[in-house]
Amino acid sequence: MAERSATLVSTEAASTTIKAPSSRVLSVDVLRGITIAFMILVNDAGDGKHVYTQLEHSAWNGWTLTDLVFPTFLFIVGVSIILSIHSRLQRGASRRDLAIHTVRRAVTIFVVAMLINLVPFFQFSHLRIYGVLSRIALCYLIAGLICLVTQKASHLLTITAVMLVSYWVLMRFVPVPGLGVPTHDIPLLDPDRNLAAWLDRGIMGWFQQHLHTGRLYEVTRDPEGLLSTIPAIGTTLLGSVAALWLRRAGGKAPSITKSQCAIGLLLAGLLAIGAGMVWDIWFPINKKLWTSSYVLFAAGCALVGLAACYWLIDIKRFHETKFGKIATWPWLVFGSNAIVAYVVAAILEKTLFLIHTSAIGPDGKVETAWRWIYWHVFASHGSTEMTSAMFAVCFVLVCFIPNIILWQKKIMVKL
Repeated sequence: MAERSATLVSTEAASTTIKAPSSRVLSVDVLRGITIAFMILVNDAGDGKHVYTQLEHSAWNGWTLTDLVFPTFLFIVGVSIILSIHSRLQRGASRRDLAIHTVRRAVTIFVVAMLINLVPFFQFSHLRIYGVLSRIALCYLIAGLICLVTQKASHLLTITAVMLVSYWVLMRFVPVPGLGVPTHDIPLLDPDRNLAAWLDRGIMGWFQQHLHTGRLYEVTRDPEGLLSTIPAIGTTLLGSVAALWLRRAGGKAPSITKSQCAIGLLLAGLLAIGAGMVWDIWFPINKKLWTSSYVLFAAGCALVGLAACYWLIDIKRFHETKFGKIATWPWLVFGSNAIVAYVVAAILEKTLFLIHTSAIGPDGKVETAWRWIYWHVFASHGSTEMTSAMFAVCFVLVCFIPNIILWQKKIMVKL
């Protein structure tokens, strides 16, 4: 079953009049909604054997559009951290209160992740402790606490640089016990013979031996393992740096114009993309290992996307035009209740896979409700990339319904 993720770490939802309060950056809400919708789309293809290349992850080194989804989530988490801290401090909250809030929210996200993995059979021996939500919780926790200590862009960039370089040094120069030195005894970033995979196998082995639980998503490795969370925190901090830049164009006394803000985001994005592509020569772009080059490349793409949304929404006021209201509304609805979008998609997917019918599928296996719907409604004349994608689109639309109801009732669910 596909692992799913969502930007559970979001700030207060957008207003139902599609007009952001002064403390918000509406373009961030729009980008969040687009990202969540795309997350559900790529996770829920009707037939995993028939998927458009750009709607599935790269097998190893390299990237597809799907590989940009999760880092964009974390990037937006980083943006939201700064905007939330600034808003809460203005309302009189202390840094101690914010630290407690950050820890509580991170723990809540982790607990939600574990519950979703356990329901309905609660088989602890097969519990995956790593995962998308677990990584979001950890990145939010550490990045949030760092941002409470310092909100200077130079400090956050320095911390990020140290994380990325340190991760490169670990993966490139540190010998993998029992296997050897990368590039000398073993290939660099070998799928199973790398330091991150070795560490994750050791950790899960300890969990199985002493706690009788834990597993790795890909048996011998995990794309959301412990060591690769270090550069993932860097992705989150880069989003926080972007938020500090956005704040310079907001408020009653902005230090830069909105046009300068958009240009700065765009140039920073292009620079990060270029830096990631250059580093790719020595440390390949790899989503499953969350390499340092991948951090820069993916963050650059997120910056370009944010710049485009900022230019359209906050400068050109596209959402205030007749067509713009229609085009912007779905993304605001999705982004306003990220928790609901995630929970609905997760529960619906799991339910459809658990329900078994009496029908026999084309491969001779008993069909689940998921497979029955796909083969009898979408692929009755054969499965193709198009039928698989259409199923995913319809799945997104079904998950959209609860969010519409909550939007109309002005209910914003928060952790």
